[in-house]
Amino acid sequence: MADTALATPPETKKDSGRTMSAAAVATCEDIVSPAVYADPAQLDAAFKRLRAEDPLAWCEPEKFRPFWAVTKHADIMEVSRQNKLFTNGEREMLSYAETEAGVYAQTGGPHLLKTLVQLDDPMHYKLRHLTQEWFMPQNVKKREDAIRSIAREYVDRMEDLGGECDFQRDIALYYPLRVIMQILGVPESDEPMMLKLTQEIFGAQDEDLMRDKTLAEDQDVEKGLASINATLAEFFMYFTNITADRRATPRDDVSTVIANGMVDDEPIGQLEAMSYYVIVAAAGHDTTSASTGGGILGMLQNPDQLKKMMEDPKGVSRTAVDEAIRWTTPVKHFMRTAQDDYEMRGRKILKGESLLLCYPSGNRDEEIFDNPYTFDITRSPNKLISFGHGGHMCLGMHLARLEMQAIYEELFSRLKSIELAGEPTHIKANFVGGPKSIPVRYKF
Repeated sequence: MADTALATPPETKKDSGRTMSAAAVATCEDIVSPAVYADPAQLDAAFKRLRAEDPLAWCEPEKFRPFWAVTKHADIMEVSRQNKLFTNGEREMLSYAETEAGVYAQTGGPHLLKTLVQLDDPMHYKLRHLTQEWFMPQNVKKREDAIRSIAREYVDRMEDLGGECDFQRDIALYYPLRVIMQILGVPESDEPMMLKLTQEIFGAQDEDLMRDKTLAEDQDVEKGLASINATLAEFFMYFTNITADRRATPRDDVSTVIANGMVDDEPIGQLEAMSYYVIVAAAGHDTTSASTGGGILGMLQNPDQLKKMMEDPKGVSRTAVDEAIRWTTPVKHFMRTAQDDYEMRGRKILKGESLLLCYPSGNRDEEIFDNPYTFDITRSPNKLISFGHGGHMCLGMHLARLEMQAIYEELFSRLKSIELAGEPTHIKANFVGGPKSIPVRYKF
């Protein structure tokens, strides 16, 4: 599959002659709704019904082009390992059909960015290879002392807050941000701006996080696209300056690798470079923030698991991290497009049709996980699918695990008690999200 964009936008509705099952009719609007992703119980119920009644469901939700909802763990794995057959280049995430048309009108193709998420091989492999060494286990391990130092700093900050705080907003948001910005080479003084821009991208469907608050009421697609463009323009302006600096004065950071990257013996393209910075700067902390807070929330809502962590943080932190990532599943989906007809579960997927890989559903699959709706920090084995699978498996997964392990060990080795001090809330987002607020009361 070439990396070139499609010349014209796809049709809003494909006349496939397909009909939706009763399960699909009942759930398809739920699994695309940002508000439902802020209600984990409602989302779990929708996916549970699909897995039981129509695990490969044809969905035609309002305002979206149709797709197959892939809800079983084994099927998500099957699609993910076949990167030539099921590609990213045409449609990598859920967007309103009208928004997709707007992007085509603006760019002549399906994407505003060219990140690892939107690209297929060979370009995906070439760009991934530029920074891959930075995120390999042996190199991540070299940063452990620095990461643990940052973790201790944020536990100190939590102690200084005097026994009550919002764990998500005060700690979980900022700790992974500091880690990835040090790796990227962004000064600490610019971290608040990076956080704001990241939230505007991944929280664009949430009235508290979106850039243009009027979108919460009027949901104007054109205005929404303009808002995302404005956020990306700020990212681009910032990292254009970073590129000039790192080309003039290289440093030991990922920004230097991107700025001086070569692809096919040519300097990396401007859009590719800017996209690379954005995906590292944004996805490099937002997903880890979500899982870090999600794990804490899971423990607070399951006192027996909190007790296990309090009693032996170093002994259970490794399995607790994976359970937190399974439980939270910060990346809710990616999409793939079939490059040929394909049969799965007795259904014929036609060339050109889209597949929605439903990671929260895969992480609750009863055929894979014993008691999947139980939060168990000692779960082993844990075949979580939160990092994806195949050629697009998350580049930063080793870093994320180390960050979470460090903060859990540092925090629970010092805490004497912790409990919820109010009602937690979740971000309204159908692509990337997790807890928005976790009010806690605690003693050191």
